[in-house]
Amino acid sequence: MREFAFELSVCARLERETAGIVSRQLGGAVAAPGSRILDVVHVEPGPDFDERAAITPETIPALAIEADVGTGRARYWREAVAGGGEYVREALERAVEIGFLERTRRGGREYLRQTTRYTDWFSTITAIENKPDLASPGDLERQLRFDVSLGLVDRVVLATGSYVTRAHLNRIPESVGVWRLHDGEREVIREATPLDSTGWGLELGESRPLRTDVSPVPPAEKARKRRRIAERAYGKGWRLDPPACAHGDVGEVEGASVPYCSYYDRVVDPGECGPSCPGHEPADPPEAEPAAERDRRTPWVTDPEGTKRRQAGLDSFR
Repeated sequence: MREFAFELSVCARLERETAGIVSRQLGGAVAAPGSRILDVVHVEPGPDFDERAAITPETIPALAIEADVGTGRARYWREAVAGGGEYVREALERAVEIGFLERTRRGGREYLRQTTRYTDWFSTITAIENKPDLASPGDLERQLRFDVSLGLVDRVVLATGSYVTRAHLNRIPESVGVWRLHDGEREVIREATPLDSTGWGLELGESRPLRTDVSPVPPAEKARKRRRIAERAYGKGWRLDPPACAHGDVGEVEGASVPYCSYYDRVVDPGECGPSCPGHEPADPPEAEPAAERDRRTPWVTDPEGTKRRQAGLDSFR
């Protein structure tokens, strides 16, 4: 199975077999953001999950969550948020738009207040690295050592379609769990050992002969990044709309809808569809309801009651 289709099958199976939030392709580094991308992430709900689900189906901007703003008295936005610039303004505007922040105007100043408290709504985070064929592992060993050394997530798992040998197990960290997906089943070859996600971590950097750069990551920075991963996973999910092509269709993997191409007769990544494909014929994408399907199959809520209160005469930050 191609790696993209394999990744979607892992997402669909996790969604079917477990409770929680499943997402894919999320940043998993702290000191050097963007240097590590987690293939699949599974976030288990915490006690306050329903309170988070009631706010919005979208990702709440991290800057808005981390701002010094509560549900009590409104604060002048420049005193509540470090820095300024277009990025800050766009993040706050987005938080107001989705109903997490409420904005009032007093004497020509913009004041912000949370419409509801933000809780620790998630518990365990599991990262799954996908390698359908262990004969072509790429940089697998380093990727897994990066995740284990940093300890950003609670568990790390390798998912593969290959037969797993003792030699394979000896080449990866002992704490990494191993799943084999084959013949419609998920075989647990080795259980993952919990990592210290609340303590200090070491983020692996550039490697040279006899030397690997490392960056110590304090617990507070890890906690901040974990919240960002969970929040991004909640808003993003893992589903994709089918290709905008005459050959675009909706397929099925593990009982879930996935983007499909009739020209190649396989699951495809819509982001890779375009004029460079010999079978590309621009057309409206076929009808699909990824949000409705996600709502049916997971605790995520597509149309929550929300907390936004209507106010008149509120100017934009822009």
